[in-house]
Amino acid sequence: MDILNQLADDAPEHEPDSLPSLDEQKAIVAKLKALEEKGELTDDVLAQYFAAKQKDTRDEEE
Repeated sequence: MDILNQLADDAPEHEPDSLPSLDEQKAIVAKLKALEEKGELTDDVLAQYFAAKQKDTRDEEE
């Protein structure tokens, strides 16, 4: 199977939701930067804004 067919098979079945407006994106960045400066930026906080599912690599490191 060539790479294009594999990518097509792995693609989501539906169109992704639209992105936030530029102003909304700027507000999110400002909030995340403020949390980072206070040392309160955690994986849970990031997960609220970035819904992309990523493989958990912690299991592989053990």
